[in-house]
Amino acid sequence: MTLKSLTIKRPTRLAAILLMAAGVISVNAQTDLNPVIIARPLTHGDIARYNLPSDTEVASGLFNVGVGQPLYLEADVNLAFPASNIVSVTWGLTNAPLGSAATFARSPLGPNVPIFELSDRLVLQVAERTMLRPDVAGQYTVIATITTTSGTTNLYQDIVAGTYMGYNVCFLCHSGGEIADDMSGWQRTGHAVHFAEGIDGVFGPSYNQSCIECHTVGYDTNTNAVNGGFDDVAKALGWTFPTVLTNGNWASMQADYPQLAGLANIQCENCHGPGSEHAHSLGDTNLIGVSFTSGVCSQCHDEPPHHIKSPEWYNSVHAVTTRQPAGEAQCVICHTAAGFLGRGEPTTNTTYSAIGCQTCHDPHDETQPPDNPHLIRTMAPVTLMDGTVVTNAGEGLLCMACHHARQDAATYAATASGRPDFGPHYPQGDMLEGVNGFTYGQAIPSSAHRTAVPNLCVTCHMQAVAATNVLFLHAGGHTFLPMWDEGMDLLGLSASQASLTGACQTCHGPQITDFDFPLQDYDGDGVIEGVQTEVQHLLDKLCTLLPPVGLVKSSLAIDSTWTRPQLEAAYNWLFVNNDGSQGIHNTAYAVGLLKASIANLTGDANNDGLPDAWQVQYFGSITSPAAAPDATPARDGIPNWLKYALGIDPTVPGIVLPNGVVWANGKSLINAAETNNVVHIYTAAEVSFDTQVGKTYQIQAISSLSGGWQNVGQPIVGTGQAVSYVTPTRQNVRQFYRVQIQ
Repeated sequence: MTLKSLTIKRPTRLAAILLMAAGVISVNAQTDLNPVIIARPLTHGDIARYNLPSDTEVASGLFNVGVGQPLYLEADVNLAFPASNIVSVTWGLTNAPLGSAATFARSPLGPNVPIFELSDRLVLQVAERTMLRPDVAGQYTVIATITTTSGTTNLYQDIVAGTYMGYNVCFLCHSGGEIADDMSGWQRTGHAVHFAEGIDGVFGPSYNQSCIECHTVGYDTNTNAVNGGFDDVAKALGWTFPTVLTNGNWASMQADYPQLAGLANIQCENCHGPGSEHAHSLGDTNLIGVSFTSGVCSQCHDEPPHHIKSPEWYNSVHAVTTRQPAGEAQCVICHTAAGFLGRGEPTTNTTYSAIGCQTCHDPHDETQPPDNPHLIRTMAPVTLMDGTVVTNAGEGLLCMACHHARQDAATYAATASGRPDFGPHYPQGDMLEGVNGFTYGQAIPSSAHRTAVPNLCVTCHMQAVAATNVLFLHAGGHTFLPMWDEGMDLLGLSASQASLTGACQTCHGPQITDFDFPLQDYDGDGVIEGVQTEVQHLLDKLCTLLPPVGLVKSSLAIDSTWTRPQLEAAYNWLFVNNDGSQGIHNTAYAVGLLKASIANLTGDANNDGLPDAWQVQYFGSITSPAAAPDATPARDGIPNWLKYALGIDPTVPGIVLPNGVVWANGKSLINAAETNNVVHIYTAAEVSFDTQVGKTYQIQAISSLSGGWQNVGQPIVGTGQAVSYVTPTRQNVRQFYRVQIQ
């Protein structure tokens, strides 16, 4: 056959919109071009966002397409490849069905239309676009020849064009037996009855003719698209949309137009493409579309402000989940759609695909009971790495299947060697349940979220947001975000406007308009600040005790030199930090873990400046009011902090004299060992000052302002709290003091 081709010369600027800028990178044209042919999905949302003509046809992104319907083809290449090195892109057909006259045409997608998948925008750029509209059912093979300044690369892609058959044909094979039963589960879903309920008036008068494009099979009124779709059959039979939406319309269609009813509702071919070639070949799986691309769902679920699931998801982290674990069988079970769906299979699909609609939702409803309206793929109990079996998370069990630590903290933190990847991964499930932190053998308390919040993660992270709310499409829903930081930057919103606290208000009251609301002075600095601020202060305190000591850090550079206590504390720092909620998921557990680690490294769990052992020795508990630093349990006016500094028993009162107090150590005077038994009352200087985390302070003294300053004691690492330093002065006639910030 004759090769049909279209050659497009490269413009001086690459026709693409890029998500991020790339620096000048030296690459080899043959090895680093990494080209791929993509069928770009196109949604109603895209048509509106990029000002395309209103009659532009949507596309699923499948390589299985109805006869006469468009394929928006892209040749995409490595984002790092210099665009100026691409000379031309030539499109051709090396194979087409007998009688086909299909040719390539310029794509209606201009340079303002970006690559569809957000995750692809991070690594790919458009080399060139074209459009192909297959005109005969059968198989086509597209070739894209990319010529660069260094050579030529050929890409091939098979395409299947077919006609629509309806679910009755699918039933012949996919209703059980040797082939999996995908049909009985589908019949329980809302997809299977959406059109029927619409014309019966279930959705009210807003349901109209324009809705059925997505709610029927193969609906495309373009004059080229004559392929047995719903619109073609309706036209041939003379069916028109009901003027009155009322119960009985669907039954009448089934009775009077059974062929048309067989193409109504959202069926197999809406998601897999036309089935004629697949059916005629007795089930050749190469002739039907199966894809994890979000375009399959977005062709209908991206049309704001009404159909918003996809636009919400575009703003989620799931849409751009990291490519790094692709290829690693143990990682892809959570980091890619194919990996998650293939859990437990003998062979794991390690290719990359973003965490998209099909990852979390099963349109066939194969494994769930009929009371699963959201088609959640799994709500099986989740076993955490410490052996805890979670059954109380409701729909949040789907989230916990991935969002839990990958180690048993009790053994891992106490035995693992220091290495850069040390620590838990995404421990949100463990944090919510209040388990699997490193507890040092203590009973760490837990907050009530795990028992008080239905569906856990889903309740808070997927709150509905009204279209009038500034957070619409930016938080809640399928963004999974409880707040929108960008909103505060771009719109100048306050924290209360940028946080979805409706779920919090259910229990905590309407006064909660921000996640960082005050509860207790968890960090012991004498000021009750917001929960997240208090937890962050504890994180800062703990990380200053880890190498390099004295510095506040946003990450830990762990290596083989770290000691066992440091690794145990590092695990808890990473556990709380990587949870990402700054204590909101489980305040009591987060605070308890951080205090336990601080205590293990400093001996001061409540961070009040007095060693826990000293407080327990004299008062039985670090929480006893009598053990507080400013308390005077002996009622002699001398606070605990000063008696600790001078080595005095805090429970024994001093002898109160007119001009002060003589302290006694137990039953003996401090200087009782002196032979003349003379009581000496010496003077001391107290230097008190506030500190900041991340700074170091040096006290210095001088007896004459004309002399040189001398250091007093060792440098003091700032903790964010006030420091009081007592130094004797009896050997000096006079003394001047200052504090230098280093």
